Amino acid sequence: MKIRKSMIAASILAASLAGAYAAAANDGPQTMMAPPFARASPQESAALVAALRALHGNQGLDSDHGYVLAKEHPGQAGTRIARLHHTYKGVRVLGSDSVVVTDARGSILNVSASERRASLGQGSATALAGTPFIDVTPVIQAQAAIDAVVRATAPRGLHRHAPSAELVIHPIVTRIRAPGAETKPEAQLNALDLVEKIAGYELAWLVKTRMADGGKPVFRDAIVSAMDGRTLAQWNALQNVAGVGHSLYSGDVPIQTTYADGVYRMFDPSRGTGGYFGGMAVTDAAHSPFTAPRPGTIYTNAINVWGDGLPYNGGSTSGANGQTAAVDALWGLMNTYDALKNTQGWSSLDGLNTATYIAVHLGTNYDNAFYDPVCKCMYLGDGSAFKGLGSLDIIGHELGHGITDASSGLNFTGETGGLNESFSDINGEMVEAYAKNGGTGNAIPAGNDWMLGKDISPTGTPLRWMWKPSKDGVSRDVWSSTLGNIDPHYSSGPNNRMFYFLSQGSSATVGNEMHSSYLTQSPRNMSGIGNDKAYRIWFRANTLKFTASTNYADARNKMIQSANELYGINSKEAVAVTRAYAAVNVGADIAEGTASEVIRNGSFESGATGWNSSASVIGTWPRQAAYEGSKCAFLGGKGSTNTGTLTQTFTIPADATVANLSFALHIDSAETSTRTAYDTLAVTVKSAAGTLLGTLATYSNLNKAAGYTIKSLSMLKYKGQTVTLSFASTEDSSLQTSFVVDKVALVP
Repeated sequence: MKIRKSMIAASILAASLAGAYAAAANDGPQTMMAPPFARASPQESAALVAALRALHGNQGLDSDHGYVLAKEHPGQAGTRIARLHHTYKGVRVLGSDSVVVTDARGSILNVSASERRASLGQGSATALAGTPFIDVTPVIQAQAAIDAVVRATAPRGLHRHAPSAELVIHPIVTRIRAPGAETKPEAQLNALDLVEKIAGYELAWLVKTRMADGGKPVFRDAIVSAMDGRTLAQWNALQNVAGVGHSLYSGDVPIQTTYADGVYRMFDPSRGTGGYFGGMAVTDAAHSPFTAPRPGTIYTNAINVWGDGLPYNGGSTSGANGQTAAVDALWGLMNTYDALKNTQGWSSLDGLNTATYIAVHLGTNYDNAFYDPVCKCMYLGDGSAFKGLGSLDIIGHELGHGITDASSGLNFTGETGGLNESFSDINGEMVEAYAKNGGTGNAIPAGNDWMLGKDISPTGTPLRWMWKPSKDGVSRDVWSSTLGNIDPHYSSGPNNRMFYFLSQGSSATVGNEMHSSYLTQSPRNMSGIGNDKAYRIWFRANTLKFTASTNYADARNKMIQSANELYGINSKEAVAVTRAYAAVNVGADIAEGTASEVIRNGSFESGATGWNSSASVIGTWPRQAAYEGSKCAFLGGKGSTNTGTLTQTFTIPADATVANLSFALHIDSAETSTRTAYDTLAVTVKSAAGTLLGTLATYSNLNKAAGYTIKSLSMLKYKGQTVTLSFASTEDSSLQTSFVVDKVALVP
């Protein structure tokens, strides 16, 4: 017998989020994102661009290279993130971006970039044979490019949104085998055995069409040559869970409504501001067609009791039965907002607390749910093959696309598209875990079913199995060189499995669905670190480090960086990330509890062992606490003309596929200038004979911050060499600047 359930709404306002920034009961830091901020002024944006251009000499870039600010969002508390597209002669270089972390004063703390621009122009970075220039005057005009895409995609389709064409420089990216992997059989290739190479550039139009054809969405992005009209690349741009439906399984839940003018409304002004309705809302699309979707009006009711708990029967969309889909939508929307805010400090989908809405009952028997980046909202159809479209994990999934859209902007194609889809799968599972375990607190609770969309299926068969994606018959379990050739809904599989292993661990038993043959070190099963830590690392990587072209190898690198920053360099969490990616054939496995460290005594707890330095650099300092332990390296801080050095010589293995130098740096300064670098710290690499090989980074009084920041710099170009790493400080005659270094590490 089926039990009839009512959806009873609480009229009490949402619980205060004042405790959202308190530390959780589990071990490890609970690093939160900053609250929303005012966007940078034109003057501040210009200053940031000027600061980045000042570094071009060190990067081998010429004056034709520039930047355009794409988006801003909060970073870790006290910082903000600016994402900038790279340009050449004023035209965007597709897939080439910088993610810049700045402090409250606008000083640059860190830069992460995808570099696909270096071979353009006359700078010393130019490596392509032949003419390194490109004419940015198109032969084919924008409308002709749009017409070609429409003809090839849906010539009889109706435009949901006006098509657009942006002139871009399209890097022709090939993937070649890394040194040492040239003769490996295809089946033995690891994700780190392939590296990107720019084979050339072509002036092109990035054409975006958003159409409906035959009652189905046809969202297409295409790269069309601006010289001869050839289609260079194209991909499906609709980010959805195709063919989904959902029935009500959440039972009686307290939903947040407001009361005004004698009626209750599905409107919550406490969760977001601005947006289309001025606050969080759920609306009745009333079967408006997909070809011309309308959000309709906010749901209202005479009493604060909503829905009948039964699947939609095709009748009134505003009556009790029609309200059930709206209750599901509001419950999912509330829990997504609260999970992001309370556990990550991330406000709404964009981090800036812009309110969003969900419109239900789109179309007639429409088997789809999707996030629309134009309205920054979500639409739900009623479905016909399933039981509805408002399950917690599906809503969390779709709204996850809004987070990615506002932050990394991962392109929905190739390996990058798989990571985009995987972020949403992970977000859906974590929202579901949060809601089903009370929907409160500042940590993601343990447990979940790890099956996306299980509730929506009449047979209980999910859309995704996170621990074994290939159970659906099309998704991949591990990385291969052909992963980028399949639909992102299926190339997400290896990263979904990685996340399951990171959170829950794996099995050592061959034949078990949680077993990975790629874990070859001790123990053969890896230990998980739990939902909260795994999600915290993943969320940080996507919002603070990934760029629009991040692939699996890059994701691994930036996930390790995120774990190092949150839980300590070479922490058990960082080792778990390394092993979880190794388990899906991305990078090599390492033994649990160990790290193949190149630098000796990077924490300085053994004093000067392994290091050469100026006098009184390594020790315990009363006014400068160590990042970890009791000792650190203290350079500068005298307020008079002086220099200081700290060096160590080591060999980077010739077979290294990653060689990231990381260290904790605290810069404290009495200097007040926001423009002039009076005191500096140069991080350089020298040969064993003392010849300068390169400058990794230079910091100054302009980079002063309240506490430590984790720096990550690549030394892969020096693999196979014996080199000397040098930290060298210089102070001028007045006003001290202290450069405090700790936890130096390099793990190949």
